[in-house]
Parts: sequence; C-alpha cells; structure tokens
Amino acid sequence: MSVDLSGYHTIVFDCDGVILDSNRVKTESFRTAAMPYGEAAAAALVKHHVSNGGVSRYVKFAYFLETIVPKHAPDLIPELNAPALEALLSTYAQSVRTGLMTCAVTEGLDELRAATAESRWLIVSGGDQVELREIFAARGLISYFDGGIMGSPDTKDIILRRETERGNIKGRGLFLGDSRYDHQAATRAGLDFVFVSGWTELSEWPEFVKNNNIWTVSNLADL
Repeated sequence: MSVDLSGYHTIVFDCDGVILDSNRVKTESFRTAAMPYGEAAAAALVKHHVSNGGVSRYVKFAYFLETIVPKHAPDLIPELNAPALEALLSTYAQSVRTGLMTCAVTEGLDELRAATAESRWLIVSGGDQVELREIFAARGLISYFDGGIMGSPDTKDIILRRETERGNIKGRGLFLGDSRYDHQAATRAGLDFVFVSGWTELSEWPEFVKNNNIWTVSNLADL
C-alpha cells in the first residue's frame, strides 16, 4: 500500500527488520551466546527473543538468567551478577557485529529521504546505542538520521518520551516498525504507525495488522 508521508514532521524508524535485514542475525547471536547453557536453554531464549521483538538484549539476557536457566539448565545456574550477564552480552555483541556489517540495507532510503526532506528522521531501536552508531557510521547511513540514533539500554518507551520532551520529536509523527512492541510504543507515544512486514520475525503479522487496523508495507521502497 502507499502511505502519504507529506504531513509528517517526524519519522521514527526501528532498525532491525526495517533499515537492516538483521533480525535473523540477532536471533542466531542469541542462540550462540546461550549455547554454553545447553541446547534447550538456548532454544528457549530464541523463542523468548522472537516473541518479544524490539526489546533490548539487556532485558532478554536478564530474563534468561532469572527464568530460563533455572528451568532448562538448573545444574548451571549462575549468580545473577555482572560477570554472568556481561559474559553473555560480550559473546552476543561479538557474534552480532559481523552480521550487522554485512546484512542487506533496505531499498529506497535515498528516495524516501528526498520525498520527506522537511521531516526529521530518528532511529529508535532495541539494539545497543553505541553499537548502532558505530555500525551506521561505518555503513554510511548515519547522515540520513538528523534526529539521531538511539537505542538500549534505554527502552523505546523511555527514548520516545525523552525525545518528545526535548522537542526532538515534534508535530505529527510516524513510527515504522516490525514488532508488536513497536506498535505499542508508538501508540503510547501518540505516533501513527506503519508495520514493515518484509523482514519481520512476527509469523502471525497478517492477523496482527488486520486485527489492529494497522497500515502495512513490505519495505520502505513501498512508501
């Protein structure tokens, strides 16, 4: 479908599955990081990750240590402390970086930027903020987003509220995302929402967008 973007002062983009074809990269990186706790624990983390798209790695790995490991690998229960969590985060970050540097970038960014030249663009992602800024700079994408590139450890709700209070998000706003959480966060922030389906890991997305009367496009080029 075609969406009229002419009236939007601010456009907010999720990263994974919207700008970058990186959902599968991150899914496999969660599996890799969790494998020292066994295949069952790793599979449970992957399932939790896919069911909670858009939520930061910090929250997911804390849930893994608090809930999944005691159930699936009770003999390997670590203390929920910085070393245990930091080891998981470090392994994940090392695994995911290569994939983020090589995965596909959505088509149509130049045309969409030209068509919305008066709009402010922001990235609001569940990905690590420092990592995102490094990747976007290395891949020549950072200049598109004059409103900045924001990510975890702050949640999307916190980021959207903060940037609205600062006046960085102003006027009529639109959020482009590919998860339930994206839609929830956009709604709470008073932003219109378009679901980007082409790279989503939400298998039941057709039912989700239909039940919630959400605009949908396959990718940004469709806009």
